[in-house]
Amino acid sequence: MRVLVTGAGGFIGKNLIAQLNLDKDISVLSYDVDNSVQELKDFLESSDFIFHLAGVNRPKEESEFSAGNKGLTELVVEFLSDKFSRTGTATPLMISSSTQAAMDNPYGVSKREAESVVFEYSKKTGADVYVYRFPNVYGKWCRPNYNSAIATFCYNTARSMPITVNSREAVMNIVYIDDVVRELVNAFRGTANRMGDYCEVPVTYKTTLGRIVDIIESFPQMRKDLLLPDFSDGLVKTLYSTYLSYLPEDQFSYPLKMNVDQRGSFTEFVKSVDRGQVSINVSKPGIVKGNHWHHSKTEKFLVVKGQGVIAFRRIDSDQVITYHVSGEMLEVVDIPTGYTHNIKNTGEEEMVTVMWANELLDPNHPDTYFLEV
Repeated sequence: MRVLVTGAGGFIGKNLIAQLNLDKDISVLSYDVDNSVQELKDFLESSDFIFHLAGVNRPKEESEFSAGNKGLTELVVEFLSDKFSRTGTATPLMISSSTQAAMDNPYGVSKREAESVVFEYSKKTGADVYVYRFPNVYGKWCRPNYNSAIATFCYNTARSMPITVNSREAVMNIVYIDDVVRELVNAFRGTANRMGDYCEVPVTYKTTLGRIVDIIESFPQMRKDLLLPDFSDGLVKTLYSTYLSYLPEDQFSYPLKMNVDQRGSFTEFVKSVDRGQVSINVSKPGIVKGNHWHHSKTEKFLVVKGQGVIAFRRIDSDQVITYHVSGEMLEVVDIPTGYTHNIKNTGEEEMVTVMWANELLDPNHPDTYFLEV
């Protein structure tokens, strides 16, 4: 199936094409400002579905709104209507509009007029049309310092540059690019989320500008503290993914503090307030670590390199239980409460163990008590 995407070089276009290209049954045709009108006509002639994303939102002259939004849409519909009159094929058409289409500013008027052109095309040909009035869209590949505050906030924060906020109390309706793309693919598959004459992305977020800024500005320090955000909050999760996409390419990595001694090393990797923390433990041959127990803290050990043995003894018992572990056969070992335990490297090379604890270390209440197994 051949699919045409106009505005292919734009923010939504790039993300949509990246997803469509994953389907080997879809051949994507891309139209953007560098293409000619004849190329547009040829693309429309051979396409089975149209994603019409091209438009104007930051013109030099106000008159460009009408030409870039209504005018281009009229051209698309003119070619599709001619195709219908010759072949009887009513090509499905999706158009990217804006919530501002409900307003009377020049941009909103031009978008509303473009919608009317599409609705009229459907009325005359019977073609399926999908009109989406998008709110502010955010995510990877959006151009900063242009028309997306979130893109600018992420870009600046990732570079320790200041953020300008005119009103923290301003309410924003926003939608994440992956949710947009998922819904557009649904439209292509015939399962659009229709709400009357229009279609909508089912997942949106309504929040204040101040909260968005606070969330984004918290990310750099979290990296230093090894903390993860609260991914149960969809807005936080998607803003974090967006923020990482704006990191300078020489700042993807960051060092960890390795606690090294004659036994090996212990390094905290990542922490979460409600999901505990993950650490990396390296033990030299013959080394035993542990010999302690916990009241409430639980752990999971996973040896990923080398071989060893994990020994347990309930603190009120003399019976010792052992588990042999190896990086050649990955196996998670739970560390129950009330059992003193240790781990010994029984191999001839360093043993590397991934360790998870269900809570962050509280130096004032470590819940760790020494006792030989």
